[in-house]
Amino acid sequence: MSEPCNIAAALPRLARERPDQVAMRCPGRNGAYEVELTYAQLDARSDAIAAGLARRGIVRGTRAVVMVRPTPEFFLLMFALFKAGAVPVLVDPGIDRRALKQCLDEAQPEAFIGIPLALLAKALLGWAKSARVRITTGRRAWLADATLGDVERDGAGTLFEAGGPQLADTRPDDVAALLFTSGSTGVPKGVVYRHRHFIAQIAMLGDAFGIEAGGIDLPTFPPFALFDPALGLTSIIPDMDPTRPAKADPRKLHAAIKRFGITQLFGSPALMRVLAEHGEPLPTVKRVTSAGAPVPPEVVSKMLELLPPDAQLWTPYGATECLPVAVIEGRELLTLRERTESGSGTCIGRPVPPNDVRIIAIDDEPIADWWQATLVPDGVVGEITVAGPSATDAYFNRDAQTRLAKIREGDRIVHRMGDLGWFDGEGRLWFCGRKSQRVVVDAVTTLCTEQVEPVFNAHPDVARSALVGVGPKGAQRPVLCVELRPGAGRREWPRIQRELRRMADGLVHTAKVDAFLHYPKPFPVDIRHNAKIGREKLAAWAATQALEDSA
Repeated sequence: MSEPCNIAAALPRLARERPDQVAMRCPGRNGAYEVELTYAQLDARSDAIAAGLARRGIVRGTRAVVMVRPTPEFFLLMFALFKAGAVPVLVDPGIDRRALKQCLDEAQPEAFIGIPLALLAKALLGWAKSARVRITTGRRAWLADATLGDVERDGAGTLFEAGGPQLADTRPDDVAALLFTSGSTGVPKGVVYRHRHFIAQIAMLGDAFGIEAGGIDLPTFPPFALFDPALGLTSIIPDMDPTRPAKADPRKLHAAIKRFGITQLFGSPALMRVLAEHGEPLPTVKRVTSAGAPVPPEVVSKMLELLPPDAQLWTPYGATECLPVAVIEGRELLTLRERTESGSGTCIGRPVPPNDVRIIAIDDEPIADWWQATLVPDGVVGEITVAGPSATDAYFNRDAQTRLAKIREGDRIVHRMGDLGWFDGEGRLWFCGRKSQRVVVDAVTTLCTEQVEPVFNAHPDVARSALVGVGPKGAQRPVLCVELRPGAGRREWPRIQRELRRMADGLVHTAKVDAFLHYPKPFPVDIRHNAKIGREKLAAWAATQALEDSA
């Protein structure tokens, strides 16, 4: 008998085959890793929680907000909800409070499961008023109907009386979860994940990176740990704030890597920079994956120096709506560094099978049917589109955004990535930046962020740069905002500005950039990966500056 189409379906099998293998270790209150769950415990306890949730009306199809830190409770809850066929709703807690309230209202949840602070915020700020069931991970049911401990105890009693596994016979098209985007370019959108999307992701990630059961993973982005049981991996949850990877303590990360013999890790480019700058070798790590934004070449180079010679550093490309899309290994990426720094964009590799990746002409309007889209030839920049088993087909309660992002092609949906790129003659995909962040100077000149910024990022005093447009679309003035490296102070700016101007004159497309602004603080970045630059905020700031003084 085949397993149901459910990300939790591997748990009962693994609990039978390897009951004592540690599925997950989490840091406790003092940072020590005294909290662990074997596959048998993860399966049995999530069964009990699923049964307890059912007693409170959280069953197949019930949307339940989960606002729990990456503790054992988070993973037990998520697998319990998947087993029940319920629909967990995940929103990044660090987004703007008004946007967070809008997201929770749009999701129309029937249950709210959170830490005590989240329950307090729900009560004070009116979050998720539709939620009729409230469950807290706290010790007391303050502002809640029950504690998670109560739910698990009640469920354990139910299982003892009724017996049998708690795994709903979910179908491929059943909704599995609502995962909100990071909102780096606007209000987050709830991506509708069906069970078939999760199953496809597991298969594609396993094949793309050659993942084998038995490895030990350090997933610094907690939702990725949900894939580990299905891949037969042990997860070591890092002692860090997952919403601030750029602030992670490398000593704590290395302590976990050494103690548990970590063989693979996932992290955003910001976390990769933390490890690269710390400079301590990673002798046990055989596989590193980094996603969320392009990884700077100097970070890739340093990380490869720290890894064993046979280790691989992958930089997969994708989004909440579709992952993975394409992938490239760090060594190949470095061979293309000169092309990136001369304006080609960032190479993101070759499409992951069986994805069908195509480039269409840039268009800000909805495209209902594929025959209305215009394919562009290799070498021409356009919008990246993907059709494949992990490409989602809708946003929840966001019909206008769904129309903008989805194209129907017969019986399948093509997802518009909202990113610009092009294919080279060797079948490699190059990323040129977000479509919404392109700078349209006039009818013939459009500048893409990832084709302009790397040129200037090569300057030794530049930490990061950000191309933004000031003025109306179609008549924008391209402005380069610059974050300087430590040690390059305000007094050095006139010299640096002159040197950047000379660099701009060296290429046709960068020559259009004639305004340079020193941004006095670290750039604003997204809350999820701390890596995507908040160019919209920088554009608003640039519009307030005296651009004529920098020309």
